[in-house]
Amino acid sequence: MTSPAARNQRRSAALFLAPFLLLFVATTIAPLAYATWLSLFSERSSGLGFGGTERLFVGLGNYTKALGDSTFRGGFVTIVAYIAVYVPIMIGAALVISLLLDSGLAVARRFFQMALFLPHAVPGLIASLIWLYLYTPSLSPVVAWLGDSHGEANIASSSPLLSVVNIAAWQWIGYNVVIFYAALQAVPREVLEAARVDGASRVQQAFRIKTPLIMPAVIMATLFTIIGSVQLFTEPKILAPVSTTITNAWTPNLFAQDAAFSQNDYGLAAAASILIAVAAASMSFLVMRIASRRSAS
Repeated sequence: MTSPAARNQRRSAALFLAPFLLLFVATTIAPLAYATWLSLFSERSSGLGFGGTERLFVGLGNYTKALGDSTFRGGFVTIVAYIAVYVPIMIGAALVISLLLDSGLAVARRFFQMALFLPHAVPGLIASLIWLYLYTPSLSPVVAWLGDSHGEANIASSSPLLSVVNIAAWQWIGYNVVIFYAALQAVPREVLEAARVDGASRVQQAFRIKTPLIMPAVIMATLFTIIGSVQLFTEPKILAPVSTTITNAWTPNLFAQDAAFSQNDYGLAAAASILIAVAAASMSFLVMRIASRRSAS
């Protein structure tokens, strides 16, 4: 028999979890279910094109079509290259900056914390206008200076990957600095004091004591960064008008958007979205397995 106290505890837990579960179902499970259902159908014009469209069940046909498209597969190659460049830069820079802020050498910590976090707080529309201005050859003073120094310069066309990495790093480094700095505040000061007594330098304390102790926060940030990288969309979409190398299928998300709103092929777009979700889940699982093995060893 379950005691009244245990029943009350379960009711309280269910009551507190209910809002989250409702939002999770409404914003995650339901859209995934609808996208999965939509991906199994394809709309085709009936007759000679003068009539309406009819929805046909195609099963896995849209998935086969997406995977058979070289531009869609090429988008994942771009994502892999982006992750290889962006994740080490963003996580490494955020970790070093947070360690500097946590050290006794840092001055004006509050100011730098706010200054580093401000790019993340800038509305997306304003950030888009700023970066579009900075990357437009006929408007940007930076591009004009590079052109005067190194000939004709169109950074978004000549180095699209680095241009996208630059925008993403500008926005997200400060966010991760806040996460790492908060984790550093929980490091036991007696551990650092013992290391200082044993003769450990500031650099040794930072990378041999502090960094291992906040590794769960680093792994979490890395995991979220990889998930966000697989869904890369905003940054290349910003640069597309001023870049000749960023196409409508430069990333898988751009491919899905083009399929839905340019080709009106919602079944293909839904299938591509499901494949993107599977890729993100697979990479997340891989990161967690690697992290768990390292922590176990």
